[in-house]
Amino acid sequence: MDEPIKILLVEDNSVDIKAVERAFRARKISNPIYVAHDGLEALDILRGANGKQQLHQPYVVLLDLNMPRMGGLEFLHEIRDDSVLKRSIVFVLTTSEDDRDKTAAYDKQVAGYLSKYDAGGEFLNVIQLLEQFQVSVHFPPKSDC
Repeated sequence: MDEPIKILLVEDNSVDIKAVERAFRARKISNPIYVAHDGLEALDILRGANGKQQLHQPYVVLLDLNMPRMGGLEFLHEIRDDSVLKRSIVFVLTTSEDDRDKTAAYDKQVAGYLSKYDAGGEFLNVIQLLEQFQVSVHFPPKSDC
């Protein structure tokens, strides 16, 4: 792949944002990380709206579920109904262990539902999974829209 995969981290908790950035540095993963603090800001970044520079493919979204203004499940609903964004690769990265949240996320075709409860070894496993994902998985072709 010519272009590095960008990471859009949709997260409102500054401690969790720093933990993700630290874990990427610890694994020497240099993919650019973009942060949106809720689903609305993430949509603006993906669409290049409201003064935000558009994030072009290839990218992976790491999505928290519980956020202000627009939570993760509402964000998933929006992008899956958007003809340009519907093929976005999204991993849920959340503290929610609620089976209803898991079911709702998988109903919106997430690539995985990952827990951030264990900020230590388990979290590094998540980062390793993403690292493998980016070198092993073929991304959808870029949209012409």
